[in-house]
Amino acid sequence: MPRDLDLVLFGATGFTGRLVAEYLARRADKVRWAIAGRSAAKLAAVRDDLALDVPFVIADGDDPAALRALCERTAVVISTVGPYQLHGSALIAACAATGTSYVDLCGEPAWMRRMIDAHHDDAQRSGARIVFSCGFDSIPFDLGMLTLQEAALARFGIAVPRVKARVRAMKGGFSGGTVASLKATLAAAARQPSLLALLSDPFALTPGHAGPHQPSGLLPEFDPTVNAWVAPFIMAPINTKNVHRTNFLLGQPWGEIVYDEMVVTGLGDIGRAAAEALSKLNPFAGDKGPKPGEGPSQAERDAGHFDILFAGLMPDGARIDAVVTGDSDPGYGCTSKMLAESALCLLHDVDGPGGITTPGASMGAALRTRLATHAGMTFTAG
Repeated sequence: MPRDLDLVLFGATGFTGRLVAEYLARRADKVRWAIAGRSAAKLAAVRDDLALDVPFVIADGDDPAALRALCERTAVVISTVGPYQLHGSALIAACAATGTSYVDLCGEPAWMRRMIDAHHDDAQRSGARIVFSCGFDSIPFDLGMLTLQEAALARFGIAVPRVKARVRAMKGGFSGGTVASLKATLAAAARQPSLLALLSDPFALTPGHAGPHQPSGLLPEFDPTVNAWVAPFIMAPINTKNVHRTNFLLGQPWGEIVYDEMVVTGLGDIGRAAAEALSKLNPFAGDKGPKPGEGPSQAERDAGHFDILFAGLMPDGARIDAVVTGDSDPGYGCTSKMLAESALCLLHDVDGPGGITTPGASMGAALRTRLATHAGMTFTAG
């Protein structure tokens, strides 16, 4: 059966899915796209609420036959149906089998590694380009490293071996889906303690390759590179793995990099106290915060932003920096734009071999251009 659709948004009835649908309605006017989920009534409500002129497809994340039928109709699938370790495996299998490309918001490294082991070879054979982590985790960090290394190669003729990513500003919360995914990961680790070794391994997503020792990023410290105190960054355990996988998939053009991510808290005693407090804080503890399907208002999303410095340190003491910024809430506003543009980038801008890959390895500069042109992000280096 010929593919009658270019793009399917699976999970359009969730909070983030609706944001992606709204964005696609503005940006995908020449794309044959549809919304998908398990409830016809809820999909019809989304279509009516957003005044969408698109079809919808009924499919349950636990129904392999329905998912395969969905994949056989489209070139690209966007999935916002997480936690992916609970609801995403059958869709990955269907995409890998049918040569259907795929993007999601996954920040669940144990599940990602399981999918790599199970389906990377199938995706290579079928041509499916399966790209995890196409939101705040981990596009700003993945493409920030790419931007920095391009500048380093242009200036020094070699890549930077030591990179410090420092979150200098971030306003906006984590999504309810991110919270649910982390809790599902911790629950899985409690049931299967062997997962802890994978979760703590910076090279967990580079099968067969283990690079140099990496900073743990678990303790607050004074960082002379930014002349301020820094604290652990909650997204670092997934972002660092994706950055190393990008380098791995590209054939290690950056060599054996040492890379970490931390949050800048400030100067002096105040900065130290903030770093120590942040290192003890679990923002996902308890029942506070958004539930899956919930999120901030449009005004709150528009008021958000982020600013990330990538400091590249050469062995001789030379330094080169890159900066990535976003103009809205990282967990919802920027994330929904990044996810949609990633799908459009796979659809329109890039070709390449199939496999389970990363935003930096599969889309790189083409995605960066899209995000700078359409999604309110900036990428600078020098």
